[in-house]
Amino acid sequence: MSGDFLTLKSLTVTAGQDKSGRDEKLDIVFLPGEITALLGPTGSGKSRFLYDIESLADRDTPSNRCVLLDGTKPDADRRFELQGRLVAQLTQNMNFVLDMGVRDFIRTHAESRGTDDPTATAEKVIQAANELAGEPFQVDTQLTQLSGGQSRALMIADAALLSWSPILLIDEIENAGVDKTRALELLVKSDKIVVIATHDPVLALSANRRLVFEHGSVRAIMERSAEEERLLVRLEEMEAEYSRIRSCLRRGTPVSGG
Repeated sequence: MSGDFLTLKSLTVTAGQDKSGRDEKLDIVFLPGEITALLGPTGSGKSRFLYDIESLADRDTPSNRCVLLDGTKPDADRRFELQGRLVAQLTQNMNFVLDMGVRDFIRTHAESRGTDDPTATAEKVIQAANELAGEPFQVDTQLTQLSGGQSRALMIADAALLSWSPILLIDEIENAGVDKTRALELLVKSDKIVVIATHDPVLALSANRRLVFEHGSVRAIMERSAEEERLLVRLEEMEAEYSRIRSCLRRGTPVSGG
């Protein structure tokens, strides 16, 4: 990793301890272009795991985990340098307080990244965001006027298309009124390491793998089975029908049987 453009071939989270101090059994290796879902009841340790990645834990968090970059633990200076640059994080509650238009905001970000055509880049990001948002917004809409779902859609598109951070952490994308299928497709194309904490069955089964948490530790690593592939198709069909009915109700259109 060097310069402003950060590259990462692998991220490893070494086994730590659960809430009772018992040792975890599994080291977890993350690769670019891979989506990992974190599953477990509320309080099972998903958010702690995300924080360990964000802070580049070095046996100095309650979980006692250690984060390795390309198989190596960064020294103290490198760790400090990378914090805030290596990871982009989208939390459950995102609302802007900056009084600025959407296009101006994204264009300013594009300019800070040294893109050849900041205006065209901003238009691309906004178009992608509107494909994710339940309700499209205009390029001159003020950031403070965006809904929670629109804000989340804009930040997902920005992180996927413009951010240099090679790691993207997302906490419960399903709660923000975002088109989950399109969001996942966009994130996969970004070739980032994507880790999503979720309670949503479609997101969980759409991920490359899922980590199951219990009492603060990773209890199991699971990959999608053939039976789950078939179940995912059914769930996606059900969700598409649910979305269609919701859209009709929002527009004041009579709901038909499909």
